[in-house]
Amino acid sequence: MGEVEAFEQFVALAMESEGLVVSSALKFPVKRRTRKVAYEEWQTHGFEVDLVAARTDRLVLATVKSFFGSRGVVAAHVRGASADPKANALYALLNDVHIRDTVAASAAERFGFALDQVEIRLYVGRFATSTAETEIRAWCEGQVVGGGPITVIGAGEVVKVVREVARSRQYRDSAVLATLKVLDAAGELV
Repeated sequence: MGEVEAFEQFVALAMESEGLVVSSALKFPVKRRTRKVAYEEWQTHGFEVDLVAARTDRLVLATVKSFFGSRGVVAAHVRGASADPKANALYALLNDVHIRDTVAASAAERFGFALDQVEIRLYVGRFATSTAETEIRAWCEGQVVGGGPITVIGAGEVVKVVREVARSRQYRDSAVLATLKVLDAAGELV
């Protein structure tokens, strides 16, 4: 796996526990019409998926937002309903139907999966508020792409799985697992 942000390492371990093989960020091309009025013009942009994971029956495209040192993930940004277009663009894989459908179809074709085997997930380190979490989960549940709704997984859910993985006596070269084992040995994990 290439260079991966710290929370993404936790997420990758949790995904691996599902029997998924996980890759770091990949870009998928999306062709869009520009706003030119005088003539028709198209541009292709690469949209990045933070983690891509697969096993024989499933292809998972994951957007990972930690936001631990900041406000957290805001519901309006995820929905694409904020007055701030840059904030909305951080979640284009989720809130732009053309982008998410094109990326899901492109990923399915690229890796040899049927579209209904593709799942899009949003992993959140910190939600802006508990209300934001409820709104995000409800909105994502109503967005159907590939094989179903967008799945939302919070940091607590990720850590629960990773702590279970860390309990294994089998050695794995992982900074995340080593950190958890050191904290546990020092009695710092509650």
